[in-house]
Order: sequence, then structure tokens, then C-alpha cells
Amino acid sequence: MAMAAPIATTTVIQPMTTDVLTLSQLLSPSFPVGAFAYAHGLETAIHDGAIHDANSLQAWLLDLLDNGGANADAVLLNVAYGSDDPLIDATARAFAASSERLMETDLQGAAFCDALRAVWGHDLGRLCYPVAVGRTAATLDLDVELTTAMYLQAIIGNLTAAAMRLVPLGQVDGQKTQTALKPRCAAHAAQLGGATLEDLHNSAWLSDIAAMRHEVQYSRIFRS
Repeated sequence: MAMAAPIATTTVIQPMTTDVLTLSQLLSPSFPVGAFAYAHGLETAIHDGAIHDANSLQAWLLDLLDNGGANADAVLLNVAYGSDDPLIDATARAFAASSERLMETDLQGAAFCDALRAVWGHDLGRLCYPVAVGRTAATLDLDVELTTAMYLQAIIGNLTAAAMRLVPLGQVDGQKTQTALKPRCAAHAAQLGGATLEDLHNSAWLSDIAAMRHEVQYSRIFRS
């Protein structure tokens, strides 16, 4: 009886697959930036009742994607991808709407840069978070649109996880929220190629005010 031919196998990984795997690692909750400790003012919004269920959470996060800090971060990431001008990082810091927002982007960025240097050997200095991610994507030759989409999804995932603990929100509702916002993350990423610092804007005032009020909130779980 003839033996069956061996099944062909390959160890070749396509470049885009490698990009996805690298970005999954860089933006994973296990990458040591401490994202789990920050809630971007969400804790105060939940405390005040502005966010109390899946629908109100989704509306809040959508505003961040369209008009708030998530959108600004995506712009800064794209600008940093195309330039190492120190003005980009300085502008990102100046654009932070509160001391906790500045702490959030500074400390996460510093931790990201430290981990990148330890793992990959690339020394970017000390950059705020979106600038560090953009510069890293350029250094590692990762696709900027894919990087932006996955960065935005990571923001949404982190804030959804915070809401699941604080609202409280069920795991299924948390996953539905992330699923609903996924197309918006991809759409923003597709539109931001070639962005400049002039594209920075922010009109998510309730989010900014919540972040400011969080600084003096009596009982807090998160750092921002």
C-alpha cells in the first residue's frame, strides 16, 4: 500500500501578519505601560451618572474617537510616524487638557519607551504615549494605518475594561461595545494618513471636565 504524500508546510510569515503580531504585542495589556491604571476621566463620568450602561458608555467613547483625546492621539501618532521633530512631543504635552491627562500620556509613554529599548534595543528617549507608538511604528516599519486602528482599538478596550469594573458592565455588553466601535477605529485610521499638527482638535468638553474633576475626587480607583 502506497504511503500518503506528506502534507506541505511552510514557516514563511507574510509581512502584514508579522505587523499584526508585533502590534498585538506592543498594544497588548501585557505590554508594561500600566494602561490598566488609567481611565481618562471615565471614573468621574461614571460616578456622576453620565455613564451608567452600555449605550451611554458607547456614546461617550464614540465622542472620544470623533472629537476627543482618542482622536488627538491618533493624529499625533500619524504625525510622529512621519517625523522626529521634537515639536511633536512638545505639542502633544501642551495639548493635554489636565494634569492627569498629561501624567497619563507621559508615564505610559515613558514606560513604553523603556520596554521598547529593553526588548528591541531602540532608544527613543522619553516620549509621550501616542508619539512613542508612532515613532516605534516607523522604526519597525509597521503599517501606519494598521498601527492607528489597533492603537484606537486598544484605547477603547482599556476604557471598556474600566467601565466593566465601575458601572458595573457585563462582559457581553463590554464586547458588544468594542465590536460596535471597531469600524469607527478603522475609518479614522484610513482618514489620517498625512496628518499634520494643524489637524489636532478637541471638542469633547465633558470628557476634559471629568478628567479635571477626577483630580480632586475623594474616592478613586484609577490614576486618571
